[in-house]
Amino acid sequence: MKRVIAIAVGFCFYCSATSAQDLNGFWKGILTMQGCFPTNNIELQISMKDEKATGDSYHYQDIDNYVKKKFSGSYNSADKKLLLQEGLVTTYHIPIRCVICIKEFDLAYSRTGNIETLNGKWNGNVLSTNASCNGGSIVLTRIKESAFKEIPEIKVDTGTIRLDFYDNAEIDGDSITVKVDNNVVLSHQRLSEKPLTAFIKIDLHNTFHEVEMIAENLGSIPPNTAVLIVTAGEQRHRLSLNSTDVKSAKVRFVYEAAAGKSTAQQKSSIPPRNL
Repeated sequence: MKRVIAIAVGFCFYCSATSAQDLNGFWKGILTMQGCFPTNNIELQISMKDEKATGDSYHYQDIDNYVKKKFSGSYNSADKKLLLQEGLVTTYHIPIRCVICIKEFDLAYSRTGNIETLNGKWNGNVLSTNASCNGGSIVLTRIKESAFKEIPEIKVDTGTIRLDFYDNAEIDGDSITVKVDNNVVLSHQRLSEKPLTAFIKIDLHNTFHEVEMIAENLGSIPPNTAVLIVTAGEQRHRLSLNSTDVKSAKVRFVYEAAAGKSTAQQKSSIPPRNL
């Protein structure tokens, strides 16, 4: 009798471990497609609740050339199958010749040693058309951190953003130039305890903005460091930015309608195609 109970307990433990499979996190793969990027990387940022999946997908060449979309789907723990469907395009920064593909994924989870993979197929259509993207197979591997971790992306739901740049800690003569969407808004300005201030206008027709801080010198204590205070309506963010003579610091802002706004309002903020 004890042996039967032990076997039953062991079996239930196995069932629990199987059903509790955690897919939360970052997954990276390469799409088999003829696209505008030489290499078609994709990153899925998956959030699981019970067996429902939501998150963001990045189709990208690098962190400066990418499309970001929302997705949703479901996971069947019995057969370890994950089905995902991309939807709303939230951000994109791609060459004008490119088109956006809205994809669906049919994936199976597996693990060999410490390597976790999602293996299967993808398909899709060009945004707002019935034209096929000519899908294919794909293998995604779990990764520890996002490729986009170095560039903060802040969601805002207000029309005007205020940027205040201060020197970080000790005042050491750092000077910066600031660009918004590649347009200079502050030029060769010295950081101090008083803010260098710039404003960004965000609306439904201009939902994505990139701020770049360029070091004009390294001060007496390299690298060039600044504190950026972002005020967006009732939101307030404090960021630490480091810039050198070979690498600038960037922050991205994306408009996302606040809860309570209609679906039509949210969809109107996204351009239909990028050709």
